[in-house]
Amino acid sequence: MDFLKKLWPTTFRVKEKDIVSLVVQLVIFLVITAIIGFLIGILAGLPIIGIIFSILGSLMGIYNLVGIVLCIVNFLGVLKK
Repeated sequence: MDFLKKLWPTTFRVKEKDIVSLVVQLVIFLVITAIIGFLIGILAGLPIIGIIFSILGSLMGIYNLVGIVLCIVNFLGVLKK
């Protein structure tokens, strides 16, 4: 559990059965994904380093997806702290 808290510290701010904290964390994940995804999309168009940025964008998408899933699981009370 400590490993998850180190990688996704904001997901554990969601309180069980508290919709406001869940919505705030989901909006944070979605806004960060949109902004960084837009920047990576621009940089992925460059010929040589575009491959690196496209891989980085995919990894960031996976990181945010896991973060969103952890927020929902923590909201439902499945994760024990």
